[in-house]
Amino acid sequence: MYEGAIQDLIDELGRLPGVGPKSAQRIAFHLLSADPVDVNRLATTMRRVKEVVRFCTTCFNVAEEEQCRVCRDTRRSDEVLCVVEEPKDVVAIERTGEFRGRYHVLGGAINPLEGIGPDQLRIRELMARLSAGTVKELILATDPNTEGEATATYLALLVKPMGLTVTRLASGLPVGGDLEYADEITLGRAFVGRRAV
Repeated sequence: MYEGAIQDLIDELGRLPGVGPKSAQRIAFHLLSADPVDVNRLATTMRRVKEVVRFCTTCFNVAEEEQCRVCRDTRRSDEVLCVVEEPKDVVAIERTGEFRGRYHVLGGAINPLEGIGPDQLRIRELMARLSAGTVKELILATDPNTEGEATATYLALLVKPMGLTVTRLASGLPVGGDLEYADEITLGRAFVGRRAV
């Protein structure tokens, strides 16, 4: 245990997701020994993010304007809507260069143990977008874990009466992986989702 400001910094850093006590201590001491200009730039950037970044009024991705760059892009298809859990998922999909439709960010996944039900997610807003009748295919790109699967199943059942094509991202083996290290669920999905060569 340290005292004063350094311990306060370690405690605050330790509250960040994925940052444990050792990492928080390492970051705190890095900041302590870093050039003051670098530390001030970091602090300024953090304040600026809180001041200017908001959620897109259409898809709920992060944006600095009323709409994010994807929603402002007139070249994208309005007929395909990809549902993701978090804004970081939009970035991951965009990096592939394979998707040219629109997004809807739920803001999480159904997780009863954490007290997150459908009402805590942006499902009402999704249903309002779908009711316009423009969307023909809904892609469920939630995480391939228990919460993501529960969310995808819930949404599929909810939108089924609308007559939309509902698809789920395929899952399987990563490129460069070894079969012996794949878990049973991943390997099973790889078999189910196999395609002709």
